[in-house]
Amino acid sequence: MIALMLTALLLPSLMLLGCDSPKQESKGMGDLMGSASGSDSTSGGYAKVIPGKPLSFPKDHLAHDDFRQEWWYLTANLTTESGESLGLQWTQFRIALSPSSLESSQSPGTKESPTSETPKPEKLKPEKPKPETSWATKQLYMAHSAVTTSETHKASERWSRAHPKLAGTKASPLTIALDDWRWQSEGDDLFPATLTVNSDDFSYQLTLSSGAPLQRQGDEGYSIKSADGEVASYYYSQPFIEITGSVTLDGKVRRVSGQGWLDREWSSQFLTRQQQGWDWFALRLDDASTLMLFQLRSQDRNFYSARCMFADGSGRNIKSSGITMKATDWQKIDGANYPIAWQIAIPSEQLNLNISPLNPDSLMPLSVRYWEGPIQVSGSHRGQGYMELTGY
Repeated sequence: MIALMLTALLLPSLMLLGCDSPKQESKGMGDLMGSASGSDSTSGGYAKVIPGKPLSFPKDHLAHDDFRQEWWYLTANLTTESGESLGLQWTQFRIALSPSSLESSQSPGTKESPTSETPKPEKLKPEKPKPETSWATKQLYMAHSAVTTSETHKASERWSRAHPKLAGTKASPLTIALDDWRWQSEGDDLFPATLTVNSDDFSYQLTLSSGAPLQRQGDEGYSIKSADGEVASYYYSQPFIEITGSVTLDGKVRRVSGQGWLDREWSSQFLTRQQQGWDWFALRLDDASTLMLFQLRSQDRNFYSARCMFADGSGRNIKSSGITMKATDWQKIDGANYPIAWQIAIPSEQLNLNISPLNPDSLMPLSVRYWEGPIQVSGSHRGQGYMELTGY
């Protein structure tokens, strides 16, 4: 699950973007979520998440422009030929500047308003047609990428307006791209595919494959984000991805292989106004299971969601009442304290896990600031995965 709802603080500069990053003060993701995903964010024309609506593939791999935001989110735990552990992240976000329905809405005082005076027919003048342009868009894209080892963490960001030659998605073959950061499938489905990212500090070229069924989070893809069920998203995952390829870091090319995890999520509201941020875990355990787990933090009561998943497509949701999470170590980075180590207990699943980071200093110092990095698992099970911490 990730991350990122933009505030009006960013939008003015984004309107003129090609592919460059906006020059803005870095904001915490929790701050942005609170401003852009408050209780009124589903009003005014954005599409709403409806329980019981089935997900449809491959259609739902593409963008959903009528919702306020969405993301395609890959994390990977890889190993180099020399045995070095390496984490990798790629995320593409889509952000709507305004709901599509506003384009055709009428405001008070127009000629169709009952309070306005209707001009006589002979006084009406034909309107000049507005020129069509492919540059006009209500959709913005942002992409994040990172490479993490035990000694270094490099992160990069790009922005673009939606445009067939700049950023967006398309089918046949499925393509998710921003400039030359590109997920390119061989057909209409997600896999097999290649992923290419090039930045000033690093680059990677990966081959991705998976034969496992997709996992629908929550209730068949309807994932609630609050105890009262008022906030929800559409959310599915592929926790079983085989990856090979190369990563170039500090001028050195490393051959890598390992496993990846893809999350897809879209909504028009992700947090209530009382929620401050989240702690999210994608865990791959030594009993061949995977675990998705997150808590949304608020002053009165945290909200938990978890699902245990297997490569044959089976899985089970875990009751939140049986989940306990406790931070055991903190790292201060740029004035914020991040809980980088955890103890997680889920007795119903016989899980008692200790979480530790590969690199404690894995802050994403981008337009939206958050902690994201590979983790190691010990305790009742051993394994590895990824952790995201927002709102600190």
